[in-house]
Amino acid sequence: MSTSIGLWRGGALLTPELAAATERLGFDTVWIGGSPPADLGIAERLLEATERIRVATGIVNIWTAPAAEVAASFHRLEAAHPGRFTLGIGIGHPEAIGERYRRPYSALVAYLDELDGAGVPPGRRVISALGPRTLALAAERAAGTHPYMTTPAHTRFARGIVGPERLVAPEQRLVPGLEPGPAREAARRFLERYLALSNYRRTLESHGFTAAELDDGATDEAVDALAPHGAPARLAEAVRGHLDAGADHVCVQTLPAKDDPLPALEALSAELGIR
Repeated sequence: MSTSIGLWRGGALLTPELAAATERLGFDTVWIGGSPPADLGIAERLLEATERIRVATGIVNIWTAPAAEVAASFHRLEAAHPGRFTLGIGIGHPEAIGERYRRPYSALVAYLDELDGAGVPPGRRVISALGPRTLALAAERAAGTHPYMTTPAHTRFARGIVGPERLVAPEQRLVPGLEPGPAREAARRFLERYLALSNYRRTLESHGFTAAELDDGATDEAVDALAPHGAPARLAEAVRGHLDAGADHVCVQTLPAKDDPLPALEALSAELGIR
């Protein structure tokens, strides 16, 4: 099985130096999290600092980044770094968007229409899709899907909808090198926000979790399933879980998010044999 692994990290925590180090470790993609702005300046800086690694957005928010500006940015990056940038887009969360979050599926379709009109190829974009309707859209109008805050159960579900020819590239949270108590504390601090967002809760409860397991900080078992902790072999096992479920690519996010990810990435690279 081909092992394609990337790094997912909030844009504010990404630097050109980190991208270059990630490239040296054998990772093939850096995913820019946190709804980067439409100018995609951060992607440009990461591409300029590296030679082969791909850069992707995980994701550009359709409500905050105008499609016309995003398309112009895509073409600028493509001209300078052919084939190395992938545009990930998504609809975000109703809790964050507020009253503008109306008919999100229709808004996403309209955004894709604008990208089409501006010449952004469907094969160079992915959609952050969770439910069946949006997953089907990702199969029809993009290279595939980049789900966030999911587990291998959802990866298997996504593969079943998008089919064998489309990309499935989930994000996986990992807590390296900590004992269970501190590891779960770090994971709970991270998960607290996401478990309060309706789209993630709905997805998790549709793919193996009960409401009781996710309420009140979540049970230890749920926390360990959503943000596995332990030695590199255990973290590599969590990544392989997605690959075994049908993922083409897994992007890892190390927690706590502000800690230097490179020691964990180096250990994971060796464990997975990607260097």
